[in-house]
Amino acid sequence: MSESHPHLLRRVLVRFGAGALVLAALFFGTAGTLRYWQAWLYLAVLFIPMTFVLVYLLRRDPSLLERRIRGREPRSGQRSVVSVAALIILLAFVLPGLDQRFGWSEVPPGVVVVADLAVLLGYGLFFLVLRENSYAARTVTVESGQQVVTTGPYRAVRHPMYVAVVVMYVASPLALGSAWALLPALLLPFVIVLRIRDEERMLADGLPGYREYRTQTKYRLIPGIW
Repeated sequence: MSESHPHLLRRVLVRFGAGALVLAALFFGTAGTLRYWQAWLYLAVLFIPMTFVLVYLLRRDPSLLERRIRGREPRSGQRSVVSVAALIILLAFVLPGLDQRFGWSEVPPGVVVVADLAVLLGYGLFFLVLRENSYAARTVTVESGQQVVTTGPYRAVRHPMYVAVVVMYVASPLALGSAWALLPALLLPFVIVLRIRDEERMLADGLPGYREYRTQTKYRLIPGIW
């Protein structure tokens, strides 16, 4: 059963605020200064559109928002994948501030802005996926009444949300002004591939119509490649 709207709103606000504070503390704490314009721009690019998306979901699809804030993966294999992904993302977010503090690399401002645009584009795709698929949960599950979605970005690839995630997180180090942080971030697509392989097995066994969908939409992540 879905949560009451006020309770869901409180949970969302707490997580949203905590996420913003943690990232800000991480970026500026490791940099040792607030004079870190790349981090300020990145936080704005990330959290301003996120605010509008949260308002949209609260009004239009609170059940999806509830699914997005669920925590623990029910499958042990997926928990391992998520742990590795979290470590990669942590490194990709810790290194930029240290890079800023010690001057390990220098990313031109134009590249920073282009990377921020890529992050924004990735989040835009993420929103399109949420708008198209009300069952796009944070965890890998099949729920009662869930149906295969074949419209919107799902016409191009079977896992467009992961495309959005890869674009956002791979672009994030450059958006934060660090070339070195790009190295751990480039490992994330390989972890996503492992997650997709396991998820596909579960969907094929548990989601009616998914096997047929796989024959219609051949590519999982990158059209024409995989």
